[in-house]
Amino acid sequence: MLDFLRRTWAQINLDALDNNITQIKSVIDPSAKLCAVVKADCYGHGYEYTAQQMQESGADWFAVSNLAEALQMRKAGIDRPVLILGYTPPDKVRELVYNDISQAVYSLSYARALSENAALYGVTVNAHIKVDTGMSRIGFLYHDSVEDYPVIDEIEKVCSLPGINPEGIFTHFSSADCADGELFTRLQYDLFLSACDRLAARGIYFEIRHCSNSAGILSYREMNFDMVRAGIILYGLYPSSAVERPVKLLPVMELKTVISMLKTVPAGTPVSYGRTFTAEHEMRIATVPIGYADGYPRRLSNKMSMLVNGHRAPVIGNVCMDQTMLDVTGIDNVFEGKQITVFGKDGGAYISVDELAEKAGLINYEVLCSLSRRVPRVYIKNGSVFETTDYML
Repeated sequence: MLDFLRRTWAQINLDALDNNITQIKSVIDPSAKLCAVVKADCYGHGYEYTAQQMQESGADWFAVSNLAEALQMRKAGIDRPVLILGYTPPDKVRELVYNDISQAVYSLSYARALSENAALYGVTVNAHIKVDTGMSRIGFLYHDSVEDYPVIDEIEKVCSLPGINPEGIFTHFSSADCADGELFTRLQYDLFLSACDRLAARGIYFEIRHCSNSAGILSYREMNFDMVRAGIILYGLYPSSAVERPVKLLPVMELKTVISMLKTVPAGTPVSYGRTFTAEHEMRIATVPIGYADGYPRRLSNKMSMLVNGHRAPVIGNVCMDQTMLDVTGIDNVFEGKQITVFGKDGGAYISVDELAEKAGLINYEVLCSLSRRVPRVYIKNGSVFETTDYML
């Protein structure tokens, strides 16, 4: 379906996505596999066509948060290995196995529950052992190679459980994107390497070892191991301003809307809820049909701009649930139905997701992932509209 509701929509440039994967592969070890992290509907980009493009462009693995997301990958025609990074109820072990989905295992008790269910159904699940080297989220706690040595015994027990195939082992960097994070990142790396070496000394080897997230891929390229997990950089954004930038990434998403109404108001006119903005002179106001229910943060009230004919039009008044007002005074060729750029390019002007996130007190991940399902995703490939996804139909 190439038609879509031209109210507010996100343009997803699959050519930019292909570029980003090529760029990422150029800086990782040729022997390392590339795992595409596609949690949260591919970070708001829409899972179906985005994941298909990733597979076409050379992603070797896919990582998701939960079983529902993993099954979405299979529904989208993804035939590469899929890893669930978070929790799956142990009684869903059959779904994991029948759909060839690998599961993160982060405690001995969870592993035993998976093993019991695997035995009940006569299946074997592929497991990736999660080692907590400092994130303190989930994983076998291994923050100190001396004090936490007993954890190695626990992991050894997991690897001997029936119905569990210890396919991989991994950890997650907490501070690789921080300006002061190098020492802690290297500590995490050393701890992970120590755990792998100690298990190898007991005859326990893993086909796939992985620790690098997007920041690790960019700033710590010696830490590839057997696979890297690319997240935000797939979508053309950098994890932070502190990371190295050895690749030229292209933003994959642009957000567009239109002018729904134009009006001229006299000086002294209040705008929007709470009257946080009052016109100091006669103004031309454009109302656009996008608000916080679409994923445009209310925190941007009176702070941000949108692009109209390549000019910045300030947001005035409080952002509403479904609508926002702009000051278009002095901008020529403005009319109802006119396309507006919320973030992205418009002529020679550009508003980045990073700028929007900074002014809202968020991170760029949040801006992308918060995009509402009522916003259609419009896919661009080879320079033209390729397909659309409208979740409301």
